[in-house]
Amino acid sequence: MQITTTLQRYFAARFVNAVIAIFLGVFVLVAMVDYVELIRRTSDFPNVSSWTVAKASLFRVPSITERILPFCILLAAIICFLNLSRRLELVIARAAGMSAWQFITPALLMALLIGIATTAIYNPVSAFLQEQSKRIQADLFGEDIGLRANSGSGFWVRQRSPDGQQSIINAKTSREQGIWLGGITAFTFDSSAQFKERIEAKTAVLEKGNWRLEEARVFVTGSPATPVSTYMLSTSLTPEQVRESFATPETVPFWSLPLYIELADSAGLGAAGYRVQYQKLLALPFLFVSMVLLAGAVSLRFFRMGGVQKMVLSGVAAGFLLYVLSKLFEDFSKAGLLNPIAAAWLPVLLGSLIGVLTLLYQEDG
Repeated sequence: MQITTTLQRYFAARFVNAVIAIFLGVFVLVAMVDYVELIRRTSDFPNVSSWTVAKASLFRVPSITERILPFCILLAAIICFLNLSRRLELVIARAAGMSAWQFITPALLMALLIGIATTAIYNPVSAFLQEQSKRIQADLFGEDIGLRANSGSGFWVRQRSPDGQQSIINAKTSREQGIWLGGITAFTFDSSAQFKERIEAKTAVLEKGNWRLEEARVFVTGSPATPVSTYMLSTSLTPEQVRESFATPETVPFWSLPLYIELADSAGLGAAGYRVQYQKLLALPFLFVSMVLLAGAVSLRFFRMGGVQKMVLSGVAAGFLLYVLSKLFEDFSKAGLLNPIAAAWLPVLLGSLIGVLTLLYQEDG
């Protein structure tokens, strides 16, 4: 019993070391590529320091690497099991009376713990750092940088002030999940829905009870444009409502997603994107477990039996197909064609089922 426990700790340590090595390698590679790209973009700005560019790049790398963490787990598990098999350590473990399920269990437990830490800690940190990166890039490239709209018309906000007046705001860019807007065109109407004036401004910042428009020009029918350094546009919107309207599900931290879902439901807006993102993060630890099962199914074969390369390639291909399938299910869910719970958990169940059935066939016939 003591020998078995010692071996399981050893296998767990080997798996964790492989995960750390793969993740750090991918992190450094992504950081280097992203840094070179930012350096290229800032080549026309002579006063930009290399440290500022490096900080902007480093802050957005976690959000990129978060998407490929399942592949890091898959590759780490494959490399770990292949090394154990190549060095005949798995043969020794089997000779000691351990089955494949016993020496794969430590990796499964470690993958589950890594997944929980990713959902609960890494995801909120990466979302926060991504916002910091956007602020730094705004300082580097000017105030027109930000989260651009998918359509050419930009972002639209319809609001009502406490005194009953209405206004429609169009923004070309957005930062900080809608709290900061750039390239503003606002149309105001009185309480009887009659047009009052049009305001154009460089930026708009949401404050308590109003939008603060900077470098504005006010256009009234029959009058020339009036320049105003600061224009206060009354609003009843709260920061939470604005963030819910502008934030994409991928940029919302895990712990804030239930609030965004509740706000969307109360406002009668579509919350499918937030729901599927929330379920995806809940299922992430079990997705890591399914990746370890897939890795075990293709990499526990002894080298002397041959065919290891084909098995490894099939495992990598299975992981890639699982990723594509999860993206398809996610798009179906956002379109209202699939339940968010099913979209997030079906790939996990499918990957786990394939891995378990393959291991059962290999070990128990």
